[in-house]
Amino acid sequence: MPVGVLLAFLAYASFSMADALIKVTGPTMSVFEIAFFTTSFSIIPAMLTKRGERWRDLYKLRHPWLVHLRCATAITGTACVMYAFTHIPFADVYAIGFLTPIVVTMLGVLVLKEHVALHRWLLLIISFLGVVLVIRPGVRDLQLGHLAIFCSVFLAGVTTIVLRHIAPRERRVSLVGIQVFYSGLFNGILMLPYFVMPSPEQLAVFVGIGLLGGTGGLLLIAAARRTPANLVAPVQYSQLIWAIVFGAAFFGEYPDYVAVIGLVIVLAAGLANVLTEKLKIVWKPRLFFFRTGL
Repeated sequence: MPVGVLLAFLAYASFSMADALIKVTGPTMSVFEIAFFTTSFSIIPAMLTKRGERWRDLYKLRHPWLVHLRCATAITGTACVMYAFTHIPFADVYAIGFLTPIVVTMLGVLVLKEHVALHRWLLLIISFLGVVLVIRPGVRDLQLGHLAIFCSVFLAGVTTIVLRHIAPRERRVSLVGIQVFYSGLFNGILMLPYFVMPSPEQLAVFVGIGLLGGTGGLLLIAAARRTPANLVAPVQYSQLIWAIVFGAAFFGEYPDYVAVIGLVIVLAAGLANVLTEKLKIVWKPRLFFFRTGL
């Protein structure tokens, strides 16, 4: 097994564990407070491994408006994701989250003028039908958490498209540091009306979420540098397995056979979509802040 693939498995396992810890916090605490603490701690791994760039160059930007737009969509999308994780089942969040390639593909065609082959459009439509089987609108009661994760899918698509354009031209410390600063400011203000002093146990959970997310982001970068994207990208779908395992083991969430069929369809179509991608670009659904924060 290529080293990059192994690193990617570790990265997505880290993300999934962070997501499980987010769900542990439950709906009793404001998503803004959760985001404030976890985002603040997520920068620690980057600070410990920073090389070749200076934090004082943080605001030396080539595309300031696009950097700020990316921060706005990423921060808002993160709040939506955290709300979804604390209110609806794991499998639902991941299944809907994996619709992000559809949004990215559509925006890529409209904004970046990318060409997309017909078979990839068909695979994306099949992925959408798989998600419909998982959530079954009209049969199951859809909750506000489902709307939140749908919103995050659109925001993740915008974030990814902007990041495609600016990532080669901006410093890593700028892409990480500015977003952390804005996230701390935005979430810090919005959490004040509903602030609850975290217990030592909750604070430990926040530290764990931040460290896992930050470490996962660094592992994913290391994987992309060592192994071709077409081998690294499919590993992301291992999160569907983690979703079922964690959901059943810790939260009593057992998808029925129809949902399992839907998840298998999403997995198969997603893998086929990534493996037939000719562009050397890896899409990353924004299920946790630090995944596209690097």
